[in-house]
Amino acid sequence: MAVEHPVAPAPGGDQTRIHNIGYRNYDGPRLGRAYARRSLYSQSLRGAYGLGRSVKSKVLPMLLFVVMCVPAAIMVAVAVATKASELPLDYTRYAIVMQAVISLFVASQAPQSVSRDLRFKTVPLYFSRPIETSDYVRAKFAALASALFLLTAAPLLVLYIGALLAELDFADQTKGFAQGLVSVALLSLLFAGLGLVIAAVTPRRGFGIAAVIAVLTISYGAVSTLQSIAEVQGSASAVPWIGLFSPITLIDGVQTAFLGAGSAFPGGNGPSAAEGVVYALVALGFIAGCYGLLMRRYRKVGL
Repeated sequence: MAVEHPVAPAPGGDQTRIHNIGYRNYDGPRLGRAYARRSLYSQSLRGAYGLGRSVKSKVLPMLLFVVMCVPAAIMVAVAVATKASELPLDYTRYAIVMQAVISLFVASQAPQSVSRDLRFKTVPLYFSRPIETSDYVRAKFAALASALFLLTAAPLLVLYIGALLAELDFADQTKGFAQGLVSVALLSLLFAGLGLVIAAVTPRRGFGIAAVIAVLTISYGAVSTLQSIAEVQGSASAVPWIGLFSPITLIDGVQTAFLGAGSAFPGGNGPSAAEGVVYALVALGFIAGCYGLLMRRYRKVGL
């Protein structure tokens, strides 16, 4: 016969305990969105040159920076040694000639800036803090554009200093240097926007790199080929309009129309003043469009 054992009564009273495990409330200053945006901009700009990252991450951007500056240093040395009356290359032409290096920099650093956040799904973590979609997009856009401006303006500074050392005309060199800075500033915004839009489509960095290189290379090659065909067939008036369909020829057209640069178009058929207005509007519209596409993209992935 089974024997029932009495159940011990539950201890009376509330047994809840609060254990002090060392956490403390934060009572420091709340720095807000502006600080978060500046921090993201600074971190992204440093990351574009591998600063704060592994040695391996620094090799390519620093190498490209050196490659951009070495030809300028050689030109300066030649101008000083030969006592030339002018530099071998105009300030506004330098970035056009070195476009392959610039494209490679964009292709390598645009995916680095945004693809990892997409791949590891860390974008919603940014928005859990006092930062919004517009803050993220502006910080990333501004950081890559600033990195590109440093890349393209540094050799112009080398040329300018060398020109002054060679005792070339100060006014002419200062004017040319200022025109060159305006040109590369527009180029930096244009290339940064295009690179980020392409890189933001895929979380795979390798795909992003290949896509950016393909778009920049194929568009320039196709436009240059069509311009040459138009020139040979006697349709010189079509050459400037064809140039609207490639980022690098778009920059070429703007600086030809407004910055006194010589055109690299076949036959020197750069845009007229009226056509230059169209070039400027297309360039500004392209930059604004890239910003809008990034905003739309990150409103979705930030959920």
